[in-house]
Amino acid sequence: MDDSSPVPDAPPVGAQPARRRGFRPVPLRLLLPNIVTLLALCLGLTAIRFAMDGWIDWAVIAIAGAGVLDALDGRIARALKGTSRFGAELDSLADFVDFGVAPALVLFVADLHAAKSFGWVATLLFAMACALRLARFNVMLDDPDQPAWRKNFFVGMPAPAGAIVGLLPIYVRFALGLSTPSPRVAVLESLYVLAIAFLMASRVPHFSGKSIGRVPREHLAVFLVGVAAALLLVFVFPMEMLIAVTLAYLGSIPFAVRRSRALESAGR
Repeated sequence: MDDSSPVPDAPPVGAQPARRRGFRPVPLRLLLPNIVTLLALCLGLTAIRFAMDGWIDWAVIAIAGAGVLDALDGRIARALKGTSRFGAELDSLADFVDFGVAPALVLFVADLHAAKSFGWVATLLFAMACALRLARFNVMLDDPDQPAWRKNFFVGMPAPAGAIVGLLPIYVRFALGLSTPSPRVAVLESLYVLAIAFLMASRVPHFSGKSIGRVPREHLAVFLVGVAAALLLVFVFPMEMLIAVTLAYLGSIPFAVRRSRALESAGR
């Protein structure tokens, strides 16, 4: 029987069969930090929804929760040796939403809308300052010539701190039981938000907290009791605790500037 179908050419002698391409499995240690980052992003977006629905207090809590997760994802990545360029880029994009867009919109819906166009300008500048702060941080990561002491300082207010500190007018209003601010008060609040935006975009040094080491064993019990007391206070008096944290952080800025200048002078 004649078969007229073409016969495929035989592979050359010694040729290796072509390997089928596919996706390489990704270790769980690389996925876990990114999952935490995505959870923080969900909280930031949910804060915007809460603000649109009028639940300003829940919007503030969602942003604070995103800040906690943002502090954890990097530490989890370093502990699991799961750092990656993809994770760094994802973290930066999530931070812009969580600590730039979300707090700016929450501030505008809650208070700054009373200042009309000036409040919206403050909202826009706050978000833009956060974007500039994150872009500069990413660029500085690739700078190998930085002195060792600089790792203890942030250049400009970090984005999570900017979000928490920038929401101070809302904390005060809820803690004192005040109503929606008048246009004059909203203008003052807008000026405060612009000052925080300036600190984020500036080169003013801030303590990074990365130099905090292990707790001495003899102080471990006191440390645990302090942490437990702080968590209880946060649950019972959330707005008052956020006010205290904000004021303490603002009060640390002059000390960070003085310490940074002293180290810079000693290193020359």
